[in-house]
Amino acid sequence: MEHAKIDALVTKMNVDTATGPVDARVQQVVVRLLSDLFKAIEDLDISQSELWKGIEYLTDAGQANELGLLAAGLGLEHFLDLRADEADAKAGLTGGTPRTIEGPLYVSGAPESVGFARMDDGSESDTLDTLFIEGVVKDTEGNVIEGAKVEIWHANGLGTYSFFDKRQSEFNLRRTIIADGNGHYLAQTTMPVGYGCPPEGTTQALLNKLGRHGNRPSHVHYFVSAPGYRKLTTQFNIEGDQYLWDDFAFATRDGLVAVATDVTDAAEIKRLGVDGSRPVKHITFNVELVKDKDTAPSSEVERRRVAA
Repeated sequence: MEHAKIDALVTKMNVDTATGPVDARVQQVVVRLLSDLFKAIEDLDISQSELWKGIEYLTDAGQANELGLLAAGLGLEHFLDLRADEADAKAGLTGGTPRTIEGPLYVSGAPESVGFARMDDGSESDTLDTLFIEGVVKDTEGNVIEGAKVEIWHANGLGTYSFFDKRQSEFNLRRTIIADGNGHYLAQTTMPVGYGCPPEGTTQALLNKLGRHGNRPSHVHYFVSAPGYRKLTTQFNIEGDQYLWDDFAFATRDGLVAVATDVTDAAEIKRLGVDGSRPVKHITFNVELVKDKDTAPSSEVERRRVAA
């Protein structure tokens, strides 16, 4: 079928049949996506069996709660970040810590403290190195931002996240730290590890068809916000991981690679409040927020998130 006939058919079925109030934006998006889908079916000669298998796949992925993971794995989230970068540039917003994907595993309501938080519950203290993450939140002009809200979350030694992994304690490896008067925050936690998609899950099943792996490097997620500034969604990936620049979720970006250094200096061990009998590592991750503009697109992303 010719593309023009497909456009006319989609309009006839989904516009001309309207008899009640219409959400013009939803109608616009649905008509466009259906037109593109119908054209792909025509151009690629997609069979009915292939189409229904695709619908079955999406049904299974939804039931497995893996559609958010799939969005990351196919590059959809990364593409949205690139579009947001371009939109910011057009609005005259420059500088700041780079954004990157949120992923599907944020949980709101993590315990909040000022300046410092211990994130881990101690269950892996004997198997994983202690890690201190600290930094200063500033604006693009170098001014510290007192009271900035720094939300941090990461996986445990098995590559799983609290709330989703019921074996972990509530809010393990999830904290909200309010930056102190110097814009400083400090988190004590355990070294995160890289992990892969569930090997029998729907996301990995599709990646297998594409000849792709589903592995992520070790990383730590962030939301950073403050009144008058653009909300930042970001994460750092840790130097030395074999998947650092081969992240299946395409989240590694220049400026978001952190180096974990060994803490051996006695004065530094004392400052951090540890005895030094076990390996201690340290990462510095400073954050630079961009002042908001009324004319800029919103930096808040509306999406369904878990609240514990």
